[in-house]
Amino acid sequence: MTDALTPVVLPPEAGAHARPVRGGRAGAILVPRLVADAGPDAAERFLEFFTARIANRHTRAAYAGAATRFLAWCEERDLGLRDISPMHVSIYVRTHPGKPATVKQNLSAVRMLCAWLVKTRILASDPSEIVRGPKHVRVEGLTPVLSREHARQLLASIDTDTVGGKRDKALLSVLLYSFSRISAALGMHRDDFRMRGSQAWLRLEEKGGKRLQVPAHHRATEALDAYIAAGDVSTPHAPLFQSIRARSDRLTGRRLARRNALQMIKRRALAAGVPPDTCCHTFRATGITAYLLNGGALEHAQRIAGHASPTTTKLYDRTPDEVTVTEIERIVI
Repeated sequence: MTDALTPVVLPPEAGAHARPVRGGRAGAILVPRLVADAGPDAAERFLEFFTARIANRHTRAAYAGAATRFLAWCEERDLGLRDISPMHVSIYVRTHPGKPATVKQNLSAVRMLCAWLVKTRILASDPSEIVRGPKHVRVEGLTPVLSREHARQLLASIDTDTVGGKRDKALLSVLLYSFSRISAALGMHRDDFRMRGSQAWLRLEEKGGKRLQVPAHHRATEALDAYIAAGDVSTPHAPLFQSIRARSDRLTGRRLARRNALQMIKRRALAAGVPPDTCCHTFRATGITAYLLNGGALEHAQRIAGHASPTTTKLYDRTPDEVTVTEIERIVI
């Protein structure tokens, strides 16, 4: 079963405001009570929206949580699904305790769901359409970035005498030198790393199902070759990055889970003495920053990273941090 068809399991905060859909696996498929009370068609369209309309599972989980919280808020005020008006959405947005970025994400989830319910004729009109969210303009990303020295220090600290060490260095090298998201790297199969003539290439499936083909940096190629040879990853459709059998230093054949990748990164960062807030996304931001510092063009970084807008790419660019220090030191008194 593909990820886009995986049944939605709404988050724990649904609590008393959610109930099972008749015909689903007991306790597995839930919809907010407000939606279930609107009838089986409403419940079916609600589930259809999250299972078929949103392909990325992380986006799906975030939007499902946001929609559930809003509908629970409405239920607490004795509103039915078809009673929700622009005034109610506006009050919810203006009294939301989250930061502007969180409120905007919550409003976006509500808008997308309401638009779908109007399109599928569950709602007569969209109560969220005219509601404006808070102003929020981010000019700098929040992802922690490693200096080039710290990035080299981290990679050099990994003991590559083991299959696990070779795997970890290969994974971090792919993240760093291809600007890929952790989900794209962990989703690779063996044949997503291949030679075309004398050049190795990486095939990545990024956010929104976008497929990218990126030339592999020579250091990423070296790390991947060493890992694949040591781990004997030869089956074309086998997961490229696999978990390790406990006490045996052998691959399991199963895909490395994202949470385990994060634990590995935290462990490696601690051992290398680099900043403890280093995370999976750090390597994407670090690679983009290093590329731009070395004279790379923003539009090329955008294309490599698979961003729809250069504004998004700029969030990962911390070159202004270094430029500011240089310019300040020009103040000679």
